[in-house]
Amino acid sequence: MASHPLAVRPVSSAADRKMFIDAAYLLNGDDPNWVPPLRSELASTIDPKKNAWFSHAHGQLFIATRGGKPVGRISAHIDKLALEMAADKGFGPGTGFWGMFDAADANTAKALINTAEDWLRNQGMTRAIGPVSLSIWEEPGLLIEGHDHAPTVMMGHHPAKYQAWIEDAGYQPVKKLLTYELDITVDFPPIVNRIIASGEKNPRIHIRPVDKKNFEAEAEIILAILNDAWSDNWGFVPLTPPEIADVGKKLKPIVFEDLIQIAELDGEPVAFMITLPDLNEAIGPLKGSLLPFGWAKLLLWLRKPQVRTMRVPLMGVVKRLQSSRMASQLAFMMIEYIRRASVANYGATRGEIGWILDDNQGMRSIAETINSRVNRVYQVYAKPL
Repeated sequence: MASHPLAVRPVSSAADRKMFIDAAYLLNGDDPNWVPPLRSELASTIDPKKNAWFSHAHGQLFIATRGGKPVGRISAHIDKLALEMAADKGFGPGTGFWGMFDAADANTAKALINTAEDWLRNQGMTRAIGPVSLSIWEEPGLLIEGHDHAPTVMMGHHPAKYQAWIEDAGYQPVKKLLTYELDITVDFPPIVNRIIASGEKNPRIHIRPVDKKNFEAEAEIILAILNDAWSDNWGFVPLTPPEIADVGKKLKPIVFEDLIQIAELDGEPVAFMITLPDLNEAIGPLKGSLLPFGWAKLLLWLRKPQVRTMRVPLMGVVKRLQSSRMASQLAFMMIEYIRRASVANYGATRGEIGWILDDNQGMRSIAETINSRVNRVYQVYAKPL
């Protein structure tokens, strides 16, 4: 097939969309640590009618073929909310993105990245950031450390060779995203336990699990804290109510009340922590399909997951408390309560926290204080157009 000429074209039909999805499986299927996502989920992600992110974004998918066979893919996209950001927060005016990147070889990678850049230029963009697939809240960054083990739910996994191909295309690192892992069967250090015990004696503090019966109201509380807590972070694009509803619909089956905690101070919600059982452990063996019996296996697993790993994708403390002792105390209390539930109720032995920005010293300090270590590093790149 290498003798056939390379062709890159925009995805414009149902057959093209199927080929775009198939490319991921064809190009990553030999990697034992790649977890095949459900094809139905991938189809929803790239469908503007089913992904609320498209309410403030637009883009174009491209597929690379040789002899009619897919050998690569890429998305080029623009987020209106990212354009409205201040430039010193990471994105800002003129910034476009590319992602959903897979390539069989260096030449294909070069052609795909060039095509995405051309599309962004034609849209008036002056800077490209990638890979971001598709939203910063979904799978941002390229995996550059941690290829020797599988990713947890909602985290990306990429071949090591992609790093050189992207850097050879003129891209410079702009931000690292870190995940931390820890053994959650082991008690935290004595100093952490003392901080937790002190918080439990403080009548002003109340840590509670979410009430799944009031799912929408609880989601609003978490969204309000999140958009305040993360607003000064690099790359922060506020989650919109339609996106929250969208994410809530997708995640509700793996939302368990004892794994999501809200911290109240004097009766006011001021912090939260979301933990998810690692759905990848259940969907990995399904090879991307719920048929013929995958749906039954997944439903059975969802009744009460027994997992090795729990992932903490999001945690936040309102801005006015950040850098205070209270912030770290609330964080340690939520982490400990969820650690206990994870071990006792779900059989988990391992936790993963992240991603965390490499310059977020507060969160990195909390992660390191509970004896966790960096296990995966994702790199976000940028290039002037």
